[in-house]
Amino acid sequence: MRLFRSYLHLPETARGAVTVLGNFDGLHRGHLAVIGQGAEIARAIGAPLAVLTFEPHPRRVFRPEAQPFRLTPLRIKERLLEAAGIDLLVIIHFEASFLCRDAGNFVSEVLVGGLGVRHVVAGEAFRFGHNRAGDMATLARLGQEHGFGVTGAGLMRDAEGEVLSSSRVRRALEQGRPQEAALVLGRAWEIEGRVEAGQRLGRTLGFPTANIQLHDYLRPAYGVYAVRAAIDSGSSPVWREGVANLGRRPTVDGVGERLEVHLFDVDEDLYGRYLRVQLIDYLRPEQRFDGLEALKAGIRADAAHARRLFAGQRGR
Repeated sequence: MRLFRSYLHLPETARGAVTVLGNFDGLHRGHLAVIGQGAEIARAIGAPLAVLTFEPHPRRVFRPEAQPFRLTPLRIKERLLEAAGIDLLVIIHFEASFLCRDAGNFVSEVLVGGLGVRHVVAGEAFRFGHNRAGDMATLARLGQEHGFGVTGAGLMRDAEGEVLSSSRVRRALEQGRPQEAALVLGRAWEIEGRVEAGQRLGRTLGFPTANIQLHDYLRPAYGVYAVRAAIDSGSSPVWREGVANLGRRPTVDGVGERLEVHLFDVDEDLYGRYLRVQLIDYLRPEQRFDGLEALKAGIRADAAHARRLFAGQRGR
């Protein structure tokens, strides 16, 4: 996959693609189906397949005061798009001035002048231009004027008829249902980050933890999770089972939110390493224990619960 951080001055080899438009936060099964439609068209006309996306997420520009909501920061989105088999990824820096660009200008300057698109694919809910005035009908009309094809992809639904959407993933995670989120995504949802030094309280209690800040990630339900984690070394990840607390650590008067991961049967210094953590199942809400001994007993019970869960999954 070739990555371009601007639509300007693209080499000729990066122009003329079938281009899929969207934010793709979460890159769930519905997104992959839209990209799949683009891939079919690209194969049929012998063109490369591109994705055009925006960073930061436009919602961060529209509503800067909003609570963190991202499912897939750019680092993860890039990796997932590459795994989806696209040839080109074009990232447009989204800023306040972009809000003033009307739909016609977006098409003529970005899609035609910058990318030289041969065909454009987007979900039916895609909106663009000033005040989000441009929709798929607008795009189809402008495509006819400029000589490129347009395909609108309908909403994708699961076997029960429910729409596959990023908002559904967010809702499931916020309500402590990571398994439902995984069904929509087609994979377990992950939090990634560099392991930071903490108070080393977990090691004192016999349960050393790797601490990760949440930054701009969506805040799932606070509580204890069964997790799988892997060090992101650039090669094939080796996943380890464990248990994690996500929240503010009320027993020790914690203030900042963080994810504290205890990996089973791992005695390795992870400080400074980049860790990928999958939320597999929600075990219980976060709670305040009556002292460190009670906290230690609670962690022991949580770890035993998670081990049983993983053992049950392996036995299926």
